[in-house]
Parts: sequence; structure tokens; C-alpha cells
Amino acid sequence: MQQQSYPPVSIFGAPTDVGAGRRGASMGPEGLRVAGLVEALAARGVDVVDRGDLSGPKNPWQGPRDGYRHLDEVVAWNRAVLAASTAELAQARMPVMLGGDHCLAIGSIAAVANHCRAQGKRLRVLWLDAHTDFNTSRITPSGNVHGMPVACLCGIGPDVLTGIGGHVPAITPAQVRQIGIRSVDQDEKRMVKEHGLDIYDMRYIDEVGMRAVMAQALDGVDEDTHLHVSFDVDILDPTIAPGTGTPVPGGINYREAQLVMEMIADTGRLGSLDIVEVNTALDNGNATAELAVDLVESLFGKSTLMRD
Repeated sequence: MQQQSYPPVSIFGAPTDVGAGRRGASMGPEGLRVAGLVEALAARGVDVVDRGDLSGPKNPWQGPRDGYRHLDEVVAWNRAVLAASTAELAQARMPVMLGGDHCLAIGSIAAVANHCRAQGKRLRVLWLDAHTDFNTSRITPSGNVHGMPVACLCGIGPDVLTGIGGHVPAITPAQVRQIGIRSVDQDEKRMVKEHGLDIYDMRYIDEVGMRAVMAQALDGVDEDTHLHVSFDVDILDPTIAPGTGTPVPGGINYREAQLVMEMIADTGRLGSLDIVEVNTALDNGNATAELAVDLVESLFGKSTLMRD
């Protein structure tokens, strides 16, 4: 197995929970830093810098208006993420966004999609999550925008979010592979089927195994592909990752998670990364952030592989 080389990495935090239904994801970036993310990547020989945290509006903690909670604040944070990711990509650096809640992927993926269009690269998004995040203001039970980013990126949502990167839609459902799904609202289920999202839910993972799932999800990834990984820690079973705002029983286990990361690393095509929904207020010590760092190390080539 040849040693992969990685582009220089720029880490930045987006410490907000404006898109979430519970407070605490705003502490995620610091939890990941305390767990040693920067040091772990540096120890792997990665050229890594920590740009610190972006700033944005406070969480006003209000109810939904017109089907959205905190829409103005969500837009402001996503614009900040878009600008930060765009700046790093322009310098041929890999943006690693530390959330914060998953609504922030609207900005990070819009930036990557623009970059891929400019570079003539194909974009593949791996959405590692318990949820499809394909809600709309019409069908959302809560108005929480962290349940809507995939829909917004695919052009379904308010103009201020769907148009955040200047190209509508930012991506198409055909560019997304969703892995670990096990909690989908009834109307959302209809939406994802209608739009043809490629979903590898937990039943399918149980039936065919994670290796086959990842081989299918990575099929067609080649040297012209930019791979964006949006890693929501609630893909993991809550018994090993309790520190997240929307835990769902029956998630992937430690070995399955390692295999996901190692098979992504094997492609050599990782180009950008979100790590979101680490909620230290709900955690057992800092266990969830520590596990996330361990898994990200595997994304950057740490492997248990002993056989060629």
C-alpha cells in the first residue's frame, strides 16, 4: 500500500449552533482542538495550520419564522464558511471546517462546488450522517436548518441559502452519496426518493457490509475527482459517540467507521472535509471529539493494514 501525500491543510472553526435544536455544537471546534486534531495531523506529516475560529452572530434561540429558525444567522455563518473555504482552496490548501452544526455544510460545499467548476473537476460528496438532511420549510417538523443543508445545496430552499455560492443549484443529487442513514421523516423520505438521492442506510449496510457499501459509494472516483467528506459524528452509534445533539441508536460501530475512513484515504482524492455536530455539553468527557480525531487520522492515512 503506497503512502498517500496530502495537500497542505487549513483548519478553521465555525463555533455556532444556530441551525440546531439543542445548544452546545458551538463548542465542537474547541473540543476537537483539545482532543489534539492539529497535533495528530502534524504527526502524520501533514502540513497543517489552524486559522482559528470564524466569527458570526450569536444564537438568538427563537422559534421558527416561515418554517426556518434563525435564518438570518444561518446565512451569515454560511457566508463566513463559504469565504474561508474559498480562500483556502484558492491557495491549493485543503479546507477542514470544524463545526458547529451541519447547516454549515451549505457554505463549505458551495465553495468546493465552485472550485470544482472552475478547475474542471468532478465533485463527489460523501455525506456521513444518521440523517438525510433533505427537509424543507414546508415539511420540517422543527424549522432547524441543520436538517436542510442537502436540500439547499440541491437548490431546494430559501434563495438566501440556495444561492449562497452564486450558482443554483450548487450541486445535484447525483454528486452525493449518503452513508449511515437511519432517521428520515416521512415527508423527507418521499423527497429523497423523488430526487433520486443515493442512500446507503443502516439496513443496507447490515445486509451487504461496509466494504461493499464504500466500494459502491466510491465507484468512479478517479484523478479528476474532488472528494468532499461531510462527517457528522451522529453517523456513529451513540454508545461510542454520545456527544452529539441528535443521537440515533443503531449507528455504525468503531471498526465500520475505521473502514469508511481507510477506504476514503486509499483513493488519494480527499480534497475537503467538514467535521460537525460534536457537542461537548452532551459528551462523556471529550470522548466523541477524541474518537472523531482518531477517525480523521485514518482519513489521512493512519491504517491498521498489515497485509498487502
